[in-house]
Amino acid sequence: MAGKYSPRSRSPIFLLTTLSLIALSILFFLFSLSPRIRTPDPNPNRSPETSFVASLEHFLAHRVPKSKSDDTARTPEEEVVVRDLDDSMYRIESRRVHVDPYYPFGAPIRVYVYEMPNKFTYDLLWLFRNTYRDTSNLTSNGSPVHRLIEQHSVDYWLWADLIAPESERLLKSVVRVGRQEEADLFYIPFFTTISFFLLEKQQCKALYREALKWVMDQPAWKRSGGRDHILSVHHPWSFKTVRKFMKNAIWLLPDMDSTGNWYKPGQVFLEKDLILPYVPNVDLCDARCVSESYSRRSSLLFFRGRLKRNAGGKIRAKLVAELNGAEGVVIEEGAAGEEGKAAAQNGMRKSIFCLSPAGDTPSSARLFDAIVSGCIPVIVSDELELPFEGILDYRKIALFVSSSDALQPGWLLTFLKSVSPAHIKEMQQNLAKYSRHFLYSSPAQPLGPEDLVWRMMAGKLVNIKLHTRRSQRVVKESRSLCTCDCRSANFTSPPGLSL
Repeated sequence: MAGKYSPRSRSPIFLLTTLSLIALSILFFLFSLSPRIRTPDPNPNRSPETSFVASLEHFLAHRVPKSKSDDTARTPEEEVVVRDLDDSMYRIESRRVHVDPYYPFGAPIRVYVYEMPNKFTYDLLWLFRNTYRDTSNLTSNGSPVHRLIEQHSVDYWLWADLIAPESERLLKSVVRVGRQEEADLFYIPFFTTISFFLLEKQQCKALYREALKWVMDQPAWKRSGGRDHILSVHHPWSFKTVRKFMKNAIWLLPDMDSTGNWYKPGQVFLEKDLILPYVPNVDLCDARCVSESYSRRSSLLFFRGRLKRNAGGKIRAKLVAELNGAEGVVIEEGAAGEEGKAAAQNGMRKSIFCLSPAGDTPSSARLFDAIVSGCIPVIVSDELELPFEGILDYRKIALFVSSSDALQPGWLLTFLKSVSPAHIKEMQQNLAKYSRHFLYSSPAQPLGPEDLVWRMMAGKLVNIKLHTRRSQRVVKESRSLCTCDCRSANFTSPPGLSL
């Protein structure tokens, strides 16, 4: 009957459409329930994020861990695998030598990123993310643990950039390769600092041993003895129990510390390793901020931090005794944390010079806080090695003072007062230009610290290949391999003194 509803009037197309809608509804419901599913980045061209916590939140929301949990080649004939990898790398490198007249300098560095089990990577990042609001978690000297991790989070920033989709990456100095035989270098994405601070002592040591075994089982490691592998050990306490077994690898460090308090002789040296800056604990004072604050910088010299340190940092207490109470000098005891950050930022933006003495190691996070604050660093650390010094000239942004001069009564203040206003203004303008080199960000920016890492690595690449090939061909007991145990300490000699 016309106009009357009949079940038989439903067409096959109508039924198919209805079933499809029901299926889509079910899938959407299941998707909304799953906390492990990640959505694509809705804005791949977003502004750079320099906050570690904010960047990590975005990273964990948009990066899906691969189901593959182990990158190790599974074969009973390991020597065959290593030899096959070596032969493949030889063929590719030979072709590059003949095709590219500028190789290895004219092309971006090719990096293979290991896909380690999640317990070495994503699980540790989630552990930080889920606990960073715990303000009661402090080190023995009262410093917030999570803030220390942020200061040494170079491993996160480099890894996040390397594994980002190519459509989101801006750096041209490095490219990630999908096959090991194509790689110049191998990146080990293990978060040594997070595991040290957030895991129980025995649990941490066990994880270190597992990471060590996992890496040393890799055919690429066996081929080179680890000489072309990169490992971040940016906190001097991290990975300490097992790192002697990986001393051939390229370490990313905060400094060299040739005193032996943190690194053993032969473990670290400039030919092999790379110095990276701490992550600043204050907000950027850009060129406009520096210009506007010029007339408001009423203090001559500022320092805020822990006044009692170990090893070379003992000079802090001596400097305080010398400078305390002097006109135009502000010295405050303080630690990291939100209140400490605000106080340090305010003090640095009101001062012309910022004192940067050694910490427990020759380096100090205060140096990089001063740089991004437009406050001219006064560096009192005789054994300090600086990040990217093959590219950056620190004389344009900092003053270097020997410990012996700084401790002479009245010498330091007389020296600072002798710096002309024109020189001060020039250095402040240079600080505004240099700040970009010390700001880690996501996405990583050209000429940012992530970019400079790979530009510095390019300068090391020939030596890395030299020592790798030399180790492969030297016959046992025919001659000694250089272990670098006898290398002289890294320190700055007084002018005119030759060693």
